[in-house]
This record gives sequence, structure tokens and C-alpha cells, in this order.
Amino acid sequence: GVDYIHIDVMDGHFVPNITVGPLVVRAVRPVTRLPLSVHLMIESPERYLATFAEAGADALTVHVETCPHLHRTVQQIKELGAKAGVSINPATPLASLEEILEYVDLILLMTVNPGFGGQKFIESSLPRIRRLREMLTARGLRAELEVDGGINAETAPRVVAAGADVLIAGEAIFGAREGIAEAMRRIRESLQIVTEE
Repeated sequence: GVDYIHIDVMDGHFVPNITVGPLVVRAVRPVTRLPLSVHLMIESPERYLATFAEAGADALTVHVETCPHLHRTVQQIKELGAKAGVSINPATPLASLEEILEYVDLILLMTVNPGFGGQKFIESSLPRIRRLREMLTARGLRAELEVDGGINAETAPRVVAAGADVLIAGEAIFGAREGIAEAMRRIRESLQIVTEE
């Protein structure tokens, strides 16, 4: 099983693909009690926050690259009763998160360039995960450190060892030949080594 459902929303502008919108979130909400975490890979996300919250999103994550008034956007999310998250692309300096860390519930570090599933994990992301974990620890912050992109049974243990709290896997689960349940089992099994240490 999974701990929550991560829904990627893409607008064809910030990222090349176009995916689902609030209608899908609204359709998923009544069929699960799992939290719905909505990752807004869109320009001007503040225009759509209320719509996604009303559709049933429990967490809303926006990209630091798309929000010129990030504090305001994070505050909007919290006023809507959702957890507030900020995402950062692989080439964006971690320093862009410095002033917002204490205000968010989660930070989503992308380990591929967003927009397409099935991409290869960017290896230089591992030191970034470690540095971000150090930033959170040094400030005594409890925001969840989530990692998204190229997560599978091989990368998952290394990402957790680097400091990730939450792993977001797409292609490794939904594209697995052995089926979803077996793919989930393999990823969870790969993490046993890390959790036993």
C-alpha cells in the first residue's frame, strides 16, 4: 500500500505536458481516505489554489520557480486548510528556499526535470538532498522532505539514506511489468536495509 496519493498537475507552459485538473481530484476524493497531495507544476498557481482545495486536496505544492510572492502563496494555501508545500527543480539553487523553509509543511525536491514520467534519476541530486536535510535540521524544522523523480528499488534506499522522508514513485510502480503490488513490495523491501541501520 501507499501512504497517500500524489497527483501531478501540469499546464503545458511551466512544463511541456498537460495532465489532470481539479475535476480529477474531485473524482478521486470520494473513493479514498488517503490524503491527496497535489503537485502544481503550473504557472500562476495562486489562481487555482482554492479550486484544488475545494476539490479535496489535502496538500498543495507549488514551485519556487513559478511564485514571485511565495510567502503570500504559502499563506493562501494554509488559509484554505491544506498543507503547504514548495517544490524545487534540479538546477534551482537550494538558497531559493532559505526564507520560506520555516513556513512550509513539506519541501518537494525534484530529482528529474519535471514534466515527463520515466526519466532517469539525476545523480547530483543526492548531495542536494543531504544539504536540504542539513538546512532543515540546523533550523529545527519538521517539514517533510519529499523526493520525486526516478524513484525505484535501486534509487529509493540511497535517497532515504541521504535524508528523504517521503518518496514519490510513478513509472516504477505504474509502469512495472510485474504489477503495482509487486513493484510496491520491491521498493519497500529495498528500504529495509536503510531502516535497519
